[in-house]
Amino acid sequence: MLKTTASGNPATVISGGRQWAVSAAPVRWFERVSWWEGQRRMPRGISRVDVEVLQVQVRLGNNPHSALTTMTLVRDGLGGSWRLRESVADAA
Repeated sequence: MLKTTASGNPATVISGGRQWAVSAAPVRWFERVSWWEGQRRMPRGISRVDVEVLQVQVRLGNNPHSALTTMTLVRDGLGGSWRLRESVADAA
């Protein structure tokens, strides 16, 4: 789950019952959905073929000394919510 600021910028990622504070500006891009790999027809109600992806650098809680972790989030095309695609801890 992604919480945003009043202006819509990512602020906090909640994953595994933990809150991760976004520590840097996110990187945003769009990817083509390969719906044809799993289905013969485009699913009903889906009019987009691209999904929005965010890559964010986060720290556990509000601890400025915790290690940075890179999280990749994908926006749900139907509900508009974000789901975690992957999380990679940076080695320091």
